This record gives sequence, C-alpha cells and structure tokens, in this order.
Amino acid sequence: MKKTQVAILGSTGSIGTQALQVIADHPDRLEVYALTANSSAELLIEQARRFMPEVVVIANEEKYSMVQEALGDLPIKVFAGAQSVADVAAMEPIDIVLTAMVGYSGLYPTIRAIKAGKSIALANKETMVVAGSLISVLCQQYHTKVYPVDSEHSAIFQCLMGECSEVEKLLLTASGGPFRGKDRKFLETVTAADALKHPNWSMGAKITIDSASMMNKGFEVMEAKWLFDVELSKIDVVVHPQSLIHSMVQFRDGAIKAQIGMPDMRLPIQLALGFPERFENDYPRLDLFTQNIMTFEKPDQEVFRNLALAYAAMERGGNSPCVLNAANEVVVARFLKDKIGFLQMSDVIEQTMQKVDFIANPVYEDYVATHEVATRLAEEFSAKYE
Repeated sequence: MKKTQVAILGSTGSIGTQALQVIADHPDRLEVYALTANSSAELLIEQARRFMPEVVVIANEEKYSMVQEALGDLPIKVFAGAQSVADVAAMEPIDIVLTAMVGYSGLYPTIRAIKAGKSIALANKETMVVAGSLISVLCQQYHTKVYPVDSEHSAIFQCLMGECSEVEKLLLTASGGPFRGKDRKFLETVTAADALKHPNWSMGAKITIDSASMMNKGFEVMEAKWLFDVELSKIDVVVHPQSLIHSMVQFRDGAIKAQIGMPDMRLPIQLALGFPERFENDYPRLDLFTQNIMTFEKPDQEVFRNLALAYAAMERGGNSPCVLNAANEVVVARFLKDKIGFLQMSDVIEQTMQKVDFIANPVYEDYVATHEVATRLAEEFSAKYE
C-alpha cells in the first residue's frame, strides 16, 4: 500500500510535534516528505534526522547554515526563507499538507498548496479568519479537500458525516480557559504566566493566550462559517469546562449530535491525515464512568470582549477579520512580553478596527496590504500602554 506523503508546515510547534507522533505511530500508512519551521532550528534538525524527509525548510534565513551543516551527511534538501515554505507546499510528491504555522504566515503557503491540488489538513485557523471567502473560492476552483484539525471543527466534521439534513445550529464548545467565571476587575492584573495555565489543553503560547481571551473561539466561529458554509447567526459558542464534548450540531428536527472524546489533539490530527479511515491507536480512552458532571454555560462577551469583536468583524465582513487578526497578533506578542495588559488587548484591537479602511470585496493583495497597515497601527496603539 502506498504511504501518504505528508508535508508539515510548522513541524516544531505543538500541532507539528504531535503530528509527527501520529506519523511515527503509523509508519506503514504515513510518511514525512517535508518539514518546515520558523526559527526552531535545533528541533527541526532533530526531527529531520529521525524522520528523514526529502526536504526541510527553515524560514529564518539566518539559521540556514546551521541546518545545512547539521544535515550535510544526509540526502535531505535544505532550503530557507518564507518563499521556500510556500514552494515546498506545492511539491509534486506531496499528498496532504498539514498547515500548522502560527498566524497570518500560514495564508500564502496554504494558497499555494490549494492551487497545486494538495489535500489540506487545516490547523492554521488564521487562514480562514483572514481570507475565508478567498480560500473557499479557491477550494471550489481547484477541487481541494480540506480536513479540519481544530478539535471543534473536526468534531463538527464528524457529526456531519453521512448527513443530508439541513443544519439548524452549530454549537462550538469552549473550555472557558483559565479565567472562566472571572470579572473584569480580576482580569486587570493577570499576567501572561497566569494566562498560559490552560486547565485542559497543552498548546502553543499564542493559541493559549487566545483561548484565555476567547479570541480563539471567535476565530473558530469564523472558521466554522467558511468550512461548513453556515450563516453566522447559526453558530453559537457554548462554554463546556470539562472539554469532553468537542462540539455539536443541531439539525432542523431538533436532534443534536455531539462528538465526545479525550482532549487529545492527536485524535483530530490522525483523522485528518488518514481520512476516511480511522487508524487504530493506543491513545488514552475516555472512561465515561469517571465523568460525573458535564456542564454548559453562556460565554460572557462583556468580560471577554474579544469574542464580541470577532462576531462584529465577521458581521461586517470584507477585510475586517483580517484587521482583527493582525491587531490580535500584535497584542498577544506584547502581552507575552508583559508590555500590555490583558484587558488592554481588546482596546487596541477595537481601535485598530476603527482606523483601517474598509474593503468590502478584497482580493489577495488587499489582504496583504490590510495586514501590513493593521499591524503598524496596532503597534502604535499598543506602545501607548507601555
């Protein structure tokens, strides 16, 4: 049986490293063709020596020599730079591209992979946030199959398998993060160290902060709209602290289907890489007899304003979600360095959304320009809080 050739864009991050665990667990079905990393050269070298891909790319060109020399004794092609990441995504032998890069940087490589006819295992939600309308058109044009890796969207994907009935509502579950139930007074003094203590999931730093602010859930609402072609008014967020139900779908007859499982990202990664097959594994199983309570709450959009800002950006449409994402990337980076307060992140995002010129029907070049302008403005607004 031919092994599926996998390219992992962002192999040194949380999703990328767990994807490599999945591939290592199924060496008869999956094989690494390409690995890329932004700047974690040491880990990229270690991964390359273990998995022996055809190609590796280090986006940080200053680290090219280090990677090249470390892998010089192996028949592995080494490239550097952001353009090389995008070029690798379109290479002929690749069957599926796992887009696990963080933030806006994942947009262009994903577009290249789509145009090259690759299947996409989508972990970079910002691609759909920034340019969901464009990506949707391209996927139709190039007949691209997209398999969601986010646990919530993978859950919805599974709930919709075999269904032909009209969807009445998508119910995206959220853990509530480390600050669930807290008020704005409490949030005035929280630090990055506090926000990084997620109660259920082990994730990268940016997505953990986004989870704490509930911006991540706002992004997931946008991603769900484009992935499943559902109106925004039919997508609700439900806080489910136990993180056992990963999301639900309510149909027009009132029936609700839920996907339940351990909070383990290897499960949606494995499904995306192996679909339509479910590979056997020895990962921990959920013991329902030990789960005495499953609770559900409404999110507080007055306390967690980022969720409200995300809905507002999506309702306005055009380049507004791109502005939201760019501003959020700036403030999260500053918050992680303790250069801005938790609540002030929302203030900067709102100010940036108000200042950037609106474009109703953006093309790719508009997204690029919008990202640059929004990033600059968010940096200026953020600097006032230092």
